[in-house]
Amino acid sequence: DTPKMATLEAIPARLQHLKALRERLEHEIKAIEGNISNLLLDLDSLEQEGDEQANPSQNALISGMRRFNENAKKGIAALIEQNLIPNTAEGVAKFLYETPHLNKTQIGEYLGENDPFNLEVMQLFAKQHSFAEKTFDAALRQYLWSFRLPGEAQKIDRLMEQFAARYCECNNGIFGSQDSCYVLAFSTIMLNTSLHNPSVKNRPTLEQFISMNRGLNNNGNFAEDMLTTLYTSIKSTPFKLPEDETGDSLTFINPERNGWLVKEGGGHRTWRRRWFTLCNNCLYYFSNTTDTKPKGTVPLVNLEVRVINPAKFQFEIYQEEGTELIKGAKLKDGIMTQGRHSSYRIQAESKDDMDEWVKCIRAAMTKNPFYQLFVKRKEMVSASSSC
Repeated sequence: DTPKMATLEAIPARLQHLKALRERLEHEIKAIEGNISNLLLDLDSLEQEGDEQANPSQNALISGMRRFNENAKKGIAALIEQNLIPNTAEGVAKFLYETPHLNKTQIGEYLGENDPFNLEVMQLFAKQHSFAEKTFDAALRQYLWSFRLPGEAQKIDRLMEQFAARYCECNNGIFGSQDSCYVLAFSTIMLNTSLHNPSVKNRPTLEQFISMNRGLNNNGNFAEDMLTTLYTSIKSTPFKLPEDETGDSLTFINPERNGWLVKEGGGHRTWRRRWFTLCNNCLYYFSNTTDTKPKGTVPLVNLEVRVINPAKFQFEIYQEEGTELIKGAKLKDGIMTQGRHSSYRIQAESKDDMDEWVKCIRAAMTKNPFYQLFVKRKEMVSASSSC
């Protein structure tokens, strides 16, 4: 019994050590991720220092680029103040388009700002792209690789409008209107997600893709051979988009909320106790608190939450329209497959626990800006076509 007691007494100290180690590793990983672009700039700076005729303005430019990668607005202001880039929208647009090692998230945020100067920069940035005689998907790939799309729907809307305007300017006559080009761009992005997201079980067919875009090219249809080529290209080669460097080990660190809940099964309707973790706009559930791989995930996009049985502390996560299965995923035979839930019914341990979970889940829920913008513009195109 003595060795066993000694082992039990050592557990709190061991847990504290692991917690400190985790926090230290998390800090170190984030520091590395935040400095990747700056390290590349440092290499350029060292090369300059090794040159006997190093240009001081080049070092100042690298310093300004490093500042841009931390804060785009302040970085641009500093570069203009030091006369390193012209104080014109065209000068800033060329700098953003031509300069290597700039943080693409910062580029996207700067271009998406609703400020008169930024809006002009965005238009001129789009004009830096040459889409002449490029296929639609090749042009879209080129555009989306030059910056990282921001998360706000209004910013995405403005940036994609500029793509449509520029593509139509370079390829006159392919689309009936810029709105039609805009709609097909969003449709293509959603197709890429549907074909290559591992949580999507039912992949759209070519026929479904053509049907989804029927009647959206002003007063007619898109050319079927164009849609076929587009579908084939996306299916064989998914979009490569700029992403921030993140590690799987950080996924469940600092969750908004976690705890034991009881979940109703999707098939046999049995209720099972699961450990739930809410983070990054997604709800994960595990068999045990020590598991590192979730049994299932529920992306909280275009969903709603409501209390369904206050007496039993039960609430439900459901689809707004209620007609399709929720795009959740579950672990089956070691492989993530699409779940079969039209809703998730969950039971808490008390009223306070239920209320807090509902509050946190509701706060974490997001609306997919791609889907919303696509539907909105699709309705506009359909309305103008019927006039």
